[in-house]
Amino acid sequence: MNARGSGGRTLIPVAARGPRSAFGWPVRHRYWVATFAALVLLPLVPGLDSDFGRSLLTQMAIAAVFALSYNVLFGQTGLLSFGHAVYFGLGGYAAIHLMRAINHGFALPMPLVPLAGAIAGVAFGALFGALTTRRAGTIFALITLGIGELAYAAAFMLPALFGGEEGITASRTRGPALPGIDLASQIAVYYVVAAWAFVAALSMHAFTATPVGRMCNAVRDNPQRAAFVGYDPRVVRLVACSVSGLFAGLAGGLHAINYEIVAADSVGALRSGSVLLMTCIGGAGHFAGPVLGAVVLTWLEASLSGYTSAWLLYLGVFFMIVVVFAPRGLAGLIAMHASIVRTPAFGRVLLAYLVAAVPAAVTIGGLVTLIEMSYRVSTQPELGSRMRIAGLAIDAASPAPWFGAVVVAAAGFTAFRATWRVVAAAWTLAEEQGRAANAASPS
Repeated sequence: MNARGSGGRTLIPVAARGPRSAFGWPVRHRYWVATFAALVLLPLVPGLDSDFGRSLLTQMAIAAVFALSYNVLFGQTGLLSFGHAVYFGLGGYAAIHLMRAINHGFALPMPLVPLAGAIAGVAFGALFGALTTRRAGTIFALITLGIGELAYAAAFMLPALFGGEEGITASRTRGPALPGIDLASQIAVYYVVAAWAFVAALSMHAFTATPVGRMCNAVRDNPQRAAFVGYDPRVVRLVACSVSGLFAGLAGGLHAINYEIVAADSVGALRSGSVLLMTCIGGAGHFAGPVLGAVVLTWLEASLSGYTSAWLLYLGVFFMIVVVFAPRGLAGLIAMHASIVRTPAFGRVLLAYLVAAVPAAVTIGGLVTLIEMSYRVSTQPELGSRMRIAGLAIDAASPAPWFGAVVVAAAGFTAFRATWRVVAAAWTLAEEQGRAANAASPS
C-alpha cells in the first residue's frame, strides 16, 4: 500500500526513490565522495600528520594534477609530448610573478594565485599547440622536444623574466589571505593545494565526458574516421593541447605556492620525463592511473633518495618492469584483478603470490647488494669500501660479498622462475571460474 499525505499525494519512501534521486547522489558519486574524504583526513593520519608527511602529500597532489593534465594529451588524445613541462614551468613563473606583485601590495588573496598559472598554461598551450598539432605521432613528439629545449634555454637567456640560474622567489605569507586560511603552516598549504587538485581532477574527468573529450578518443584511435564524420583532427588536438596546458599551468602555480620559488628546472626535460613516467607507471588507459603513478613515483623519489645514491637507477628499473610486464600500468593490474576478486580461486591466487614473493625478495636482495657495492666503489670511493646493507656489514673490496650476492640473486631467481607455473595455474582457475560465473548470471 502507498502511504498518502495531505491532499492525497503519495509519499514515496526515501529508499524507494531510486539512485537517480537527489538522495542517490552520494551513491552515484561515491568515488568522488571517498576521494574528498581522503583528501580531508590524510594529513591527520598518524605518520602523515608531521610537516614532512604533509609536505609529501602536497607534492603528491601537485604531481597528480600535472600527470592528469599530461594524460589529456597522451592517454586521451594519443599525443606523446616530450616538452609538457613547458606549460608547468611557464604557469609556475606566471604564478610566482603574481605572488611578487601581491608581496608589493597587489590586493589578491594568495590562494587564488594558481589561476595565473592556469591562464598562462592555456595561453601557451593554444600558442604552441597551433604549431605542434598540425602533425601527430613522432613529428609531434620531436617538435615538443624542441619547444621544451627552447623554453629551457630562454630561462637562462632572459633573467629578467626567469631569474636565470637562481630562479625567482616570493613569499606566500606576505599578502591578503582568505578568511581562516594562513599559508604560514604546511597543513594550510596542503588544504589549498588539495582543494585545487580536487577541482582540477573533477574538471578533467568531466572533460572526458564532453563531445570534445570523446572526439579526442576518436582522433587517438582513428583520425581518418573522425575527419569523415566532420571533425577536424587538428582542431581536436589543439583543444586537447589547450586544456592540457591549462591544468599543467595550474599545477605549476600550485608548485610556486608550495615551494615559493620557480627555477629553470621547472621547464626542463627532466620534469617532462618525470610526468611521462608517472603516466605510464600508473596507466594511461585509466583516469585514476596517472594519479596512482604520481603518488607512487613521488613516494619513491622521497623515500629512495634518502637511502641510496642509486635511486634513479631503481626508478628506471621499476619503470622498465612495469612497461614490459604491465603495459597498462598499475591501474591496469588492479582492474585485471577486479574480474577475479569474487571467484573462489582468488584466495589461491593470493597464496600463489605469497609463495612467489619469497624468492622474488631474495633475488631483489642479491641485486640490490650488487648495485650498492658497485655504486660505492665507482662513485663514492672517498667513503671507503666498508658499508652496511640491511644491517649487514660488507666490505666491497673483498671478493666474498660479490660472489655471495651473485649466488643469492641467481638462486632466488631460479626459485622465483619455478613459482611462475603456480601463479599461472591459480590465475587460469580463477579466470575459468570468472567466465563460468558471468555465463551463469542473467543478461
